[in-house]
Amino acid sequence: MVSLRPPPKSFTPDDYPDVYERWTRTSHPFDFGELRVVLHATATFESREFRWAYVVRYADDFELPTDARNAMLTASMADADEHHRFFVTIGGGRPREMDLTDAEGAWRVLLLDDRGRMVRPLEIQPLGGGTPSEKVYFPSVSPFRRAFRLVFPALREDGEPTISPEAAFAVLRFTGPEGQLDLKWEFTRP
Repeated sequence: MVSLRPPPKSFTPDDYPDVYERWTRTSHPFDFGELRVVLHATATFESREFRWAYVVRYADDFELPTDARNAMLTASMADADEHHRFFVTIGGGRPREMDLTDAEGAWRVLLLDDRGRMVRPLEIQPLGGGTPSEKVYFPSVSPFRRAFRLVFPALREDGEPTISPEAAFAVLRFTGPEGQLDLKWEFTRP
């Protein structure tokens, strides 16, 4: 279980792998009829906790001065007020079908809360094969997978949070004619 509340402590660069693991989910349904992996997906929910640990690790790796690290952290936390971001890598039997930006593609992505309310991404950013940094910070990046950053609104059109602070869980759902895959984050209650 993870928490949507702001982290209660600061992080060291060595905390990043544990935080990454807490906020990352992986799944890969198999089609026994065709003996192939339909979709292999790994997603990291870039929560406040994740963003903080990431900035601390990144700043340490690149020896950023304290003011640059603080500016990066402030910008990331401000963005967290407006967006839920997920770093996603996908692969499967048919590479051509692994383009999440294609409106006619095989997969549609949704973010669901524990009440079943769904929201589509505001933006799907294709990241190609990943930068050298992304390959270190997001180990699921590989030549056999496509990388994307999915951006969802933090607030719905009615002003309600996309994921309520009291939510029991949130699901990143990949759905299409070949099936459905859910990656689920369960939250501790406030």
